[in-house]
Amino acid sequence: MNLTRNIFRIVTSAALSRTPTHLIKGHPQRTLMDGGISAIKTENSGDEFLKEALVILMQDAVQKGTDRGHKVCEWMEPEKLHEILDLKLQRNGESQEVLLGYCRDIVRFSVKTGHPRFFNQLFSGLDRHALTGRILSETLNTSQYTYEVAPVFVLMEEEVLTTLRHYVGWTAGDGIFCPGGSISNMYAINVARFHRFPHAKEKGLSALPRMTIFTTHESHYSVRKGAAFLGIGTDNIILVQTNDRGKMLPEDLEKKIEKSKSEGAVPFLVSATCGTTVLGAFDPIADIADVCERHGLWLHADAAFGGSALLSSKHRHLLHGIERANSVTWNPHKMLGVGLQCSAFLLPDTTGLLQRCHAANATYLFQTDKFYDLKYDTGDKSIQCGRRVDCLKLWLMWKALGSQGLEKRVDKALEQTRYLVEEMKAREGFCLIMEPEFVNLCFWYVPPSLRDQQDSPDYWQRLGKVAPVIKERMIKKGSMMVGYQPHGDRVNFFRQVLVNPALTKTDLDFFLDEIELLAEDL
Repeated sequence: MNLTRNIFRIVTSAALSRTPTHLIKGHPQRTLMDGGISAIKTENSGDEFLKEALVILMQDAVQKGTDRGHKVCEWMEPEKLHEILDLKLQRNGESQEVLLGYCRDIVRFSVKTGHPRFFNQLFSGLDRHALTGRILSETLNTSQYTYEVAPVFVLMEEEVLTTLRHYVGWTAGDGIFCPGGSISNMYAINVARFHRFPHAKEKGLSALPRMTIFTTHESHYSVRKGAAFLGIGTDNIILVQTNDRGKMLPEDLEKKIEKSKSEGAVPFLVSATCGTTVLGAFDPIADIADVCERHGLWLHADAAFGGSALLSSKHRHLLHGIERANSVTWNPHKMLGVGLQCSAFLLPDTTGLLQRCHAANATYLFQTDKFYDLKYDTGDKSIQCGRRVDCLKLWLMWKALGSQGLEKRVDKALEQTRYLVEEMKAREGFCLIMEPEFVNLCFWYVPPSLRDQQDSPDYWQRLGKVAPVIKERMIKKGSMMVGYQPHGDRVNFFRQVLVNPALTKTDLDFFLDEIELLAEDL
């Protein structure tokens, strides 16, 4: 606490030492309005609040929030939490101390997703360099649409996108950061439709034939949402069969495309997945690309989760053939731990397809007679107007760790997954759904009362109730968080996702021990 306060004092003193004397409190300043001398108050009460709030952020959210000696979450029922938190917005402002109390409560009752024992989502961890980038982005508060208001970030975004495209395997191309992987996938649908039917932008759906999209039941639900949002319709999503590991079957894809054509529809997009949400499956991109090329379909690779494996020389084979895709979604906020949100939509296209698809040419932003090169006004590639800066946190983290450091981060995650698999095999009660291909480790925990009861008629029904009970107990205890779900004809099972860079083998051993402890009476 004292160290943090001293840092703020040093920063404040340094800032004042560089401030012109006429701007320091106590020095007079002549104003143009009255032509005389007037004293100005330069110390904003908000500055002191900000300094104190940053202390809370550092101490409570960063340090305690990632400390194994503190809880992952402090559970509170919604009604009770609403009573504790004064959420109502009132006519009169409140004191600094009250506001700081709110900040402490917000941190206290929020889930600590940076905690080493938070395994609940496809993201986890708190990279300090990326966090610094996020704080800088929020402080500078600009919009990433024109060079004149975001000169640094326009150049930075293109550099980061160029580097990501390099790892995909493209020497040139285009792209943009989007507000999440779902929107990136929707970009793919919209751009693919525009590529096939450019007049769709002006004429709309009434001028188009029935179009079909091909994906699997393992794909992210944003494909369905995108079809609905863009007017294609969820009935026009055709599900391709998968093998027992959740991978798309290219031979069934070809059959479904031919069938769709025979029914008078126009197939235009295949959405393959590199790292599915539950099983962590990677569709065979190269084989799917062969099918797409034969039939003239746009191939989109949703590598939101699995894309970061491209950074690893050991594991990039999982995405073999991805360079043949027409577009790629990649979310560094997942496996790399950049922080929400950081999602790139990437293309090898160099014809300006993204710009032509989305541009509205608003003259109050994108004037054609500006004094600098208009290619740096990239905002019309986006469906948004205002767009937050999402490149800085990734850029700053990459600068700190280097590509080598990020590769080690990916390799470590897969090594720890393998360690946990072997430990589960050595313990009674842990039953793998399948050998993991990636960092998704799916398993049932069979409590003592159900062991050797597989022949019981209600065995699976009872086993399906185990994960929800264990999950409730761990959350109310605050010891850790891990997700569960049913899947197809499988009853509820846990999905452990190992992506937090701070994880150690001790954390993984704790995870297994805690599951056993929480279920010992079941």
